Amino acid sequence: MRPSALIPALLCAGALVLSFLCLFAGQKKGFMENYHLLTLNTSRIGYNIINTTSENSNNPLTNLFNNITDSLGNELNDVAGDIAEALGIDDFYSVHILDYCYGDYTPGPVANSTLKQSSIHKNVTGCSNRTAMYEFNVTRILEQALNDSGVDVTLGDLNWPDDIQKGIDGLNALFKAQFVLYCIAIGFIAIALLSSLWGLFPSGRLTACCNFMVSLLAFLAIGLASALVTAVIVKGSDVINKYGKEIGIESHKGGKFMALTWAATGLMFLVILDWIFEFCIGHRKHKAATYTKHG
Repeated sequence: MRPSALIPALLCAGALVLSFLCLFAGQKKGFMENYHLLTLNTSRIGYNIINTTSENSNNPLTNLFNNITDSLGNELNDVAGDIAEALGIDDFYSVHILDYCYGDYTPGPVANSTLKQSSIHKNVTGCSNRTAMYEFNVTRILEQALNDSGVDVTLGDLNWPDDIQKGIDGLNALFKAQFVLYCIAIGFIAIALLSSLWGLFPSGRLTACCNFMVSLLAFLAIGLASALVTAVIVKGSDVINKYGKEIGIESHKGGKFMALTWAATGLMFLVILDWIFEFCIGHRKHKAATYTKHG
């Protein structure tokens, strides 16, 4: 028995668990919500309406703003400027690999003199159906929320920039690809784990060499998945922040998710190094045995 092979086996097991968590994070309400790809903060959507209507009576959105306040009474003032609640739009929409979740920030969406940013937490009220390779269409989601609210307001009234959805549409192909890559990575890591367990039984350098090749494929798969999802997170967040700033939309990158996926990649890299070490040790032992035999 080769006890040293337990090390790559344990590393593979760790990488496999982390990869599964990456794939299924946020799959249901309350499950690893903070491990999102990115989160759209829509709690201040429409703040530009309040600013323009309060400062310029000739602004074309004045009548729209008055209609909202008339239909809601004093509720709009009670939410301290959080017009999103009045419009029926959730405070946030968090994107995961298999679905997206939505909800409100508690105890409030915006930090102030009495509410610290660290005290604000997500309260997930629901998630979309879990779907492989789904497309995240934030425009359709918000339009549906506005329609359900019963308030006669459209995204056009809120000056919603089409460039946000165009940017996300450009990333939807990558959204689909990342699901496939994680599935492939999980498959290779599982094979690498089984192969490492086989490596517990000494069979020369051939075992170490085979394990190295399998582990290399697993490392490349999870590494490519991690690189792709990082590009999606960074690019998607940049697009949303670039075009959504003027209407109060901002995006938060999924830092915890990136840490999770790159940790899995790092573990597989350590597995490769370990099998290289095992191969070299096996080679030395073989030379030593040969020397002893003929010495």
